[in-house]
Amino acid sequence: MGLFSSKTPEEKKLQTLCESLGAAAGQVSRGDMPFDYFTDVWDSSRVEIASLYDAGCRYIQLDDTNLAYLCDPQLRAQAKERGDDPDDLPHAYAELINAVIDNRPSDLAVAIHLCRGNMQSAWVAEGGYEPVADALFNELHVDAYFLEYDDARSGSFEPLRFVPDDKVVVLGLLTTKSAALEHPADITRRIDQASRYVPLERLCLSPQCGFASTVQGNQITEADQWAKLERIVNVTQQVWGAAAV
Repeated sequence: MGLFSSKTPEEKKLQTLCESLGAAAGQVSRGDMPFDYFTDVWDSSRVEIASLYDAGCRYIQLDDTNLAYLCDPQLRAQAKERGDDPDDLPHAYAELINAVIDNRPSDLAVAIHLCRGNMQSAWVAEGGYEPVADALFNELHVDAYFLEYDDARSGSFEPLRFVPDDKVVVLGLLTTKSAALEHPADITRRIDQASRYVPLERLCLSPQCGFASTVQGNQITEADQWAKLERIVNVTQQVWGAAAV
């Protein structure tokens, strides 16, 4: 049996969204994707999370592109062209993710990373988090957010004003797309800017994304990667103290 055994009005809304997602990916025409397929995906994801927990896992990090892409004006326009409302989609995406992670054990932490594209140092989406901030921070039932903030494409820290008092924000201030090593003063300055919206005790520091999204990797050497990780450790000790590392 799927996650939803009957179709309430809210579930029909999710079905329409799922069909739209398939059409947007160029995989199916609207109405051709069976709703049961998506309920099975949700069910299998919940089974996987339960299996990881049973194996001893107490931290899971999800990777999401849909919310990140809805920050981009051009991709929002594409959503309108296919008949979707880009202002409604973030709320529906939050529902989809919550359907998987809700009812998890109380000692299982779940975080989410919003990815704007990273394959071989490329990117897909740009734009600040403002268009999705309310749904992202107030409707999504995760414990922490890994947010890309490595360049101007990510916008300002102002959308962080939506972050509730019980959530943690991990600032991805060091790029994984190039070898350029960020200066400690620049990193601490940006952490200070973000702390105007989220207290320092609920902020963390990380790379913007992973150093490789495919087997080809990014345009950055292993030595460059270690240098960035060392910079993160040193800045973290400077800002939060040695005990934070």
